[in-house]
Amino acid sequence: MKGMDRRTFLALPVVSVVAPTVQAMASSVLFAPESSAAEQIDFTSNVPAAGTFPAKWICGSASCMDNEDPPLQVHWYNEHTVYMRQNKAYSYEAPFLHLYFGNDRILMLDEGFTTLRSDWPLRDVVDACINEWCAKHGRRPEEMELLMAFSHLHADHYAALNQFVDRPNTRYMGFTHEEMVGFWGMTNYPEERVTLDLGGRKILIWGSPGHVMSEFAYYDTYTQILYTGDMFYRGRCYISFWDHWFASMKRLIAFVDTHPVTHVIGCHVEISSKGEDYPYGITYQPDEAPVQLTVAELRHAYEVAKTVKEPGIYFTGSVFLCNQTRGTTTIDKNPYAYS
Repeated sequence: MKGMDRRTFLALPVVSVVAPTVQAMASSVLFAPESSAAEQIDFTSNVPAAGTFPAKWICGSASCMDNEDPPLQVHWYNEHTVYMRQNKAYSYEAPFLHLYFGNDRILMLDEGFTTLRSDWPLRDVVDACINEWCAKHGRRPEEMELLMAFSHLHADHYAALNQFVDRPNTRYMGFTHEEMVGFWGMTNYPEERVTLDLGGRKILIWGSPGHVMSEFAYYDTYTQILYTGDMFYRGRCYISFWDHWFASMKRLIAFVDTHPVTHVIGCHVEISSKGEDYPYGITYQPDEAPVQLTVAELRHAYEVAKTVKEPGIYFTGSVFLCNQTRGTTTIDKNPYAYS
């Protein structure tokens, strides 16, 4: 898409360009046979696996119609981990999406905020990443099961899920609380912690409500990255249910007390490198802060949260804790006192 701006793109005929794929398996397959012929990758030694984030993510442009960035920025954190970001010209939310590769299956977390494949080809980009990884590691793409999940049930985290409904050997999370919890086999949400085995690479999952009531935290044992969705991220943490959110923070602190964590990652960035809040709905963030946060920043936010006694917006230096203030932002006149 580089070299073609959005104005030209939208003027093209509406067609869906599908990347070439290997002959598909029956769509009813739930678990693919393990890839016994391929060399098994060791995801347990030499952890945390090293990785890098880009110096700068695509972050929109002054004119969305003339934006020339790709629909998604694809970044290989390391050879088995992919982070993607949706172009802000396609959605001001600009969510981050994750791909974790194991020996037998692949986990995708969050699916972005644009439904039409002809407008925003997430399916094609993901299939291209899977084909690339399989070619390097002696796997056949049709034998790798793809699990489609999301951090919580807001449209900017699942809108493109429909692009995958006819994809072979793919399972996806449902759109009710019961289906979401059942997808991970949980029986005691939110306290229960379950383990997803991708084939040597394990993901720890537990409930993390507060932003909404159906939400999850994910921890990758290979990179030791903790993903907290919209419950905690570098931006405006909209907290709808303070008591539940604070309990979720306690669980996060208890987790980092007992597990090594390299980075804490949320789904958005809404703050500049100088700690300034970008206006809600903006499609250009030229000087945004990095998506990754430190454990120290998480701990400090928890200490700030302990002092919160009433609705309002409280800045921790890294995130804005928006306690029951969904209708306002830091640039609006707010009846509550800011810290």
